Amino acid sequence: MMKKKKIHHLMNPGDIAVTGSGGTIPDRCCSLPSSETPTKSASARWDRDPLRERMSPEPVVTKKTPKTKTPGRSTDRFITDRSAMDFEVANYLLSKENSSSEATSPMKMAYRKHLAENLLNDNCQKQSRILAFKSKPPPPSEGFQNARTTLYSQNVGAGDQKPRKTFRYIPQAPERTLDAPDLLDDYYLNLLDWSSNNVLAIALGMTVYLWDATTSSIEELMTVDEEGPITSVSWAPDGQYIAVGLNNSTVQLWDSTSLRQLRTLRGHSARVGALAWNGPTLATGGRDSTILNHDVRIRNHVIGKLTGHEQEVCGLKWSPSGQQLASGGNDNLLHIWDSAAASNSSSYLHRLDDHQAAVKALAWCPFQSNLLASGGGTADRCIKFWNTHTGVCVNSIDTQSQVCALQWSKHEKEILSSHGFSQNQLCLWKYPSMVKMAEFTGHTSRVLHLAQSPDGYTVASAAGDETLRFWQVFGTPETKQTSQKRTKEVGSALTCLNRIR
Repeated sequence: MMKKKKIHHLMNPGDIAVTGSGGTIPDRCCSLPSSETPTKSASARWDRDPLRERMSPEPVVTKKTPKTKTPGRSTDRFITDRSAMDFEVANYLLSKENSSSEATSPMKMAYRKHLAENLLNDNCQKQSRILAFKSKPPPPSEGFQNARTTLYSQNVGAGDQKPRKTFRYIPQAPERTLDAPDLLDDYYLNLLDWSSNNVLAIALGMTVYLWDATTSSIEELMTVDEEGPITSVSWAPDGQYIAVGLNNSTVQLWDSTSLRQLRTLRGHSARVGALAWNGPTLATGGRDSTILNHDVRIRNHVIGKLTGHEQEVCGLKWSPSGQQLASGGNDNLLHIWDSAAASNSSSYLHRLDDHQAAVKALAWCPFQSNLLASGGGTADRCIKFWNTHTGVCVNSIDTQSQVCALQWSKHEKEILSSHGFSQNQLCLWKYPSMVKMAEFTGHTSRVLHLAQSPDGYTVASAAGDETLRFWQVFGTPETKQTSQKRTKEVGSALTCLNRIR
């Protein structure tokens, strides 16, 4: 029987409030009372509440010992003694120096005169013009019009000019950190997704939790027993329905508003680790190396079966237009499928085998419809960019670590990647130069999952260290910038009043 309950966390007055969250995530704090500190049980597992706010330790303030003057110590003041100076000799030397600098030798005067006569045509005249018109230029012929006049006379109005882009500040620390106990450290699963209604879904062991980024409230969507653990989650485009893949080869559809299960989709023979929505069609990839397309509106939901991989399918992504489906597998293969021929077919558009390890990280470019980014595992460590119309690899970069997930920016030509061994970092790259703009550290285990907020400014990362971190890597929302500006103006005004008083 499914459990339905709400988890409420109260903030103890002694707890530390987390600041710096804004935009998509308000300044809320979900924590345990200060007396309920995590304790490690005999089963070697931390007893922690899911999605609990992690508090930063208070800074230790050390007082410096004031310096005291040593009694009897001589000072460094210097008083000149002019008893040995001869003022008459000093005055003579100064006057001689000034007179010698003002005097000019005859040779120097002759050189200046010769230079003026040859270069300036001075001829001993005090005033001479270096540049002057001796005659007016001839007038143009009758009816002549310069074709380049309009080219050089077009001026853009002040209102039409685009504002000059300023340098963007990229915070190096996460906005907030939440506990994620029982998060499976499995590279081939997809356990994190962010809905269009600003609700984050994360699978922790046997349970799926919903964290509302607007109110910081937490709800338990579902809990499984024999069917688990949960192997994948994916929100439908409307943000109300969510698909949950299980270890027993089934997929469950849930309504997040009423917290009830709608139906169960069957068809796979092994666990389902990858999910991708395309309108009412749900693509599922399993360890049985097959991809099934389900139309969730009809009774006989399986409308297509794609067979092209030889091992587990761990990555699935539909293009923004819905015309192409990209699939990555543990067989080091990347396939591009056409949605029109995605019924019962093994004929793919492209079979790309350039990666040397499992292909899980997939991301379609939001500003170029036929551009796909893919990342390889530990033996590959590369991010590759593909033209899906031609199947050509247009760029490739070695990141020196396992690529776990990729996210394109919705506002800039940038892409964010998360990595595993050996640094467990996140990297922000500028496309197409692939210059590393920033690197984010903090996770102590491989960063398995990335999810982007609906406004496109905040990215959530989940790692094997059982933490969920939020990074504002893609800029700041305009509303937040305006509010910060107003707060700064009010604060400066109050500061002036305090100074006057």
